Amino acid sequence: MRNFRYYDILVHIFVVVLLISNLVGSKICAIGPFRISGAQLLFPITYIFGDVFTEVYGYSGSRRAIWIGFFASGLLALMGLVTVHIPPAPDWPNQRAFEIVFNFVPRMVAASLIAFWCGEFANSYTLARMKLLTDGRWLWTRTVGSTVVGQAVDTTIVMFLAFGGTLGTKSILVLIGSGYLGKVLYEVLATPLTYLVVNFLKRSEGVDVYDMHTDFNPFSKEKPGETGVAVLSGSAANAATAD
Repeated sequence: MRNFRYYDILVHIFVVVLLISNLVGSKICAIGPFRISGAQLLFPITYIFGDVFTEVYGYSGSRRAIWIGFFASGLLALMGLVTVHIPPAPDWPNQRAFEIVFNFVPRMVAASLIAFWCGEFANSYTLARMKLLTDGRWLWTRTVGSTVVGQAVDTTIVMFLAFGGTLGTKSILVLIGSGYLGKVLYEVLATPLTYLVVNFLKRSEGVDVYDMHTDFNPFSKEKPGETGVAVLSGSAANAATAD
């Protein structure tokens, strides 16, 4: 695996954002007439990270980050359930508050993890394929297009798995529609920032990945930088800015 200057730092930030989203997701916030969960304030950023990983480091770079985030989220949920059910010390008065934050409903945990895994891989696969189709031009079409696909997969799965059988189909579809539109809009508004980050990383890392020979199997052990890499240097790196 090639050593990249910023890749590991970005993976760490990605995982932190993901875990914070999980922790604050139980609160329903009122912003004017809209009602959103705390997770919706941060979680869409994980898709921006996914775009950056795939665009700069390739699908294999994104795949590694997704798996790390998946296991970190699973560990958070598992430890939350375990510690909630361990009897508290007699003189510790905060058990009820602790339960409210960490007593994840197993069905919600499973729905969230499955949706995250499927949505993130759909997002990265779509962006990698679109990059080949556009020959690396028009970055905005890839970031928005991949989010349209990834968030559709994520939002649909999590809503049906979490609320199927408890809410009517119409109510679930309303939740899917409102959540989905908000997440896609988030991505559109973040496009200028995505351009800045992608261009900076391509120049700094001296690399731009086209997944021409990549194994897109989510379970592949192919490492970032092993296949499909166009290495840039000097003036070529400076010219490798997204259109």
